[in-house]
Amino acid sequence: MSDHYYSKKPHSQLKTEEITCTLREQAFSFTTGSGVFSKKGIDFGSRLLIETFEEPTIDGPFLDLGCGYGPIGISLASTYKGRSFVMTDINERAIYLTNQNIQKNNISNAKAFISEGFNQIKEDEFAAIITNPPIRAGKKVVYSMIEKSVEHLSDAGEYWAVIQKKQGAPSFLAFLKTLFPHVIVENRRKGYYIIRAIKG
Repeated sequence: MSDHYYSKKPHSQLKTEEITCTLREQAFSFTTGSGVFSKKGIDFGSRLLIETFEEPTIDGPFLDLGCGYGPIGISLASTYKGRSFVMTDINERAIYLTNQNIQKNNISNAKAFISEGFNQIKEDEFAAIITNPPIRAGKKVVYSMIEKSVEHLSDAGEYWAVIQKKQGAPSFLAFLKTLFPHVIVENRRKGYYIIRAIKG
């Protein structure tokens, strides 16, 4: 089976690259590599999610679910230094790179570890869960992760996601509305939707 970013253990030889970028008016440096999502640079959807995200009013930690090599969680952890961040991914290589990038960017309020969905996540009172969901893993996996997100959010906690229209944004929105009383499209650009869903 060929490697993809939802592989637990990519079999391809790790070939790393260094990229630099500006996110939320801050400069970052990331080590990326083969077998992880968007290794050549921050993909448009993740960048739009990062720039659109707004901090919830309630207290509590944030979760970057499916963090890849870490651009979403690391850039937001740098912005919101008073919050603690949990960053997880099924991909062992992605977590290896994320931990390197946490150190490289001097982030002291984030931790990253391997977890398939919520299997290894102990916290269940997140103020926000932020995700660029693994669409290639299939609707069953993605929708299960949304359902588990509801369980792991505090009351009034917020679920933030990015999805392309051509990847099923309308049905994704409809499913969210069966689980959350408030679902808002916060931004829409180049076929990408930034969606915020509020629990309770």
